[in-house]
Amino acid sequence: MGIVSLVSLYIIPVIIGFILIYGTLKKVPTYEAFVEGGKEGINIAFSIIPYLVGMLVSISIFRASGAMDFFVEFLRPALQFIGVPAEIAPLAIIRPISGTAALGMTTDLIATYGPDSFIGRLASTLQGSTDTTFYVLTVYFGAVGIKKMGDALKVGLLADLVGIIASLVIVTLIFGY
Repeated sequence: MGIVSLVSLYIIPVIIGFILIYGTLKKVPTYEAFVEGGKEGINIAFSIIPYLVGMLVSISIFRASGAMDFFVEFLRPALQFIGVPAEIAPLAIIRPISGTAALGMTTDLIATYGPDSFIGRLASTLQGSTDTTFYVLTVYFGAVGIKKMGDALKVGLLADLVGIIASLVIVTLIFGY
């Protein structure tokens, strides 16, 4: 663990130093290139703010309205029938929307049920096996101005569904129910 900590401490300064030295040796105006990159980064940050605000407001409305609780209770009998704990459903629903909210839910599930419980292991595996599809589409597509994202959304949500199912199968096979 000591070598990992040492490498993680120095890797970023070493990479930045290497880029500056390499650029200088290639006679690239590194400072001017850095400033231009910074300008582009600020422009991208400002351009994605409306998309982020829209997504965060939508998430808040979905949770605060009770729609998610209603949806989970609606699914509970079907989930119990196939052996999926209903406690994991909110995480599976929110994970494609918000990584931070999903991380908070995972932390809460682990704190409630324990890291070695089936729910804790499933939540951890699900967290690592799925992606924040809506966030990725919002930020990256918004940054480059793509407005039609239908096929990417379908593929992203399908990948999330596969990740959820794979998490359930793998955790059940390895750790049991």
